[in-house]
Amino acid sequence: MKEKAEEKVKKKGRGRVMWGFIYVLTFLVVFVASAVFKLTYNPYGKEFSVDWDDSVGKVYTDISYGEGEANKFDLYVPADSSKERYGLVVFIHAGGFTGGDKADDTQILQWLCSKGYVAAGINYTLFGDEHPEASVYSQSMEIKKSMPYVVAEAEKLGYHIDEMAIGGGSAGGCHALLYAYRDAETSPVPVKMVFEAVGPSSFYPEDWKSYGLDQSDDAAKGLFGAMLGREIKAEFGTPEYDEEIKDISALLWINENSVPTLVAYGKYDKVQPYEGSVRLLKALEDNGVPHDYYLCEHSGHGLQNDNKVYAEYMRKIVEYLEKYMPVEK
Repeated sequence: MKEKAEEKVKKKGRGRVMWGFIYVLTFLVVFVASAVFKLTYNPYGKEFSVDWDDSVGKVYTDISYGEGEANKFDLYVPADSSKERYGLVVFIHAGGFTGGDKADDTQILQWLCSKGYVAAGINYTLFGDEHPEASVYSQSMEIKKSMPYVVAEAEKLGYHIDEMAIGGGSAGGCHALLYAYRDAETSPVPVKMVFEAVGPSSFYPEDWKSYGLDQSDDAAKGLFGAMLGREIKAEFGTPEYDEEIKDISALLWINENSVPTLVAYGKYDKVQPYEGSVRLLKALEDNGVPHDYYLCEHSGHGLQNDNKVYAEYMRKIVEYLEKYMPVEK
């Protein structure tokens, strides 16, 4: 009897691993397909770009912030270096946690720099065959580690940074929210605001129906555990689960002191489930956090069917920057 019971436990364990593996692969295939789309589609338009030359600014590329091959950042500095202080805007790249590069965001980084800000794009170790140990959590910790290096490099170049904003898209949006809510207290300079589009902010199986995770706790634990970087042991729907997943769930860090937040989501998003963004909106409302939430009523993860709404979101980024982190005159 004891042997049979042990074998049953082993089979259950193998089943959990198998389902977790299948769902992780499914998630990554869908997310990477979305990332490829995001990297080939230009959502910004001429209004949100600049003819970049020395009269606008200068870029310093592949500056190291750690020993990892991916631990590099690009720094864009305004041509006018005469001001006593500058705001820093960090933008984290998309790519489904498995792809993408800071160079993909050259256009928006140049645009932000043209507004008078020091801008930075940061790479992080991607999950894949070369780095199966990477996770959303390990990536977020690399981004956290990079910030003092970014500020110090700007100082070396003669740009004194005294405050910052952070933004991103998709996977980069997830990381931007995590830094703004989870890591702001340890930031080398005060974080004044966060902006992002379609970034996952919470991980509840009932929201992730597009992957069937509401039908299998084992599959959900497999996927979310891979993103967390360790096995999830707590049962869903318990305070213990929230505590376990908190390291990668920006939603669970929101409180009345959280920074002003600007977000955009697609109503038909099946990659980062729309239901998760509704939770995010409620948490911002319940805690009285200044925020704007742009809903693209006809779009999925790419927000490609609501160009007018997306343009409003982009214009609102400028409004937020001018309100919460104005450029020194």
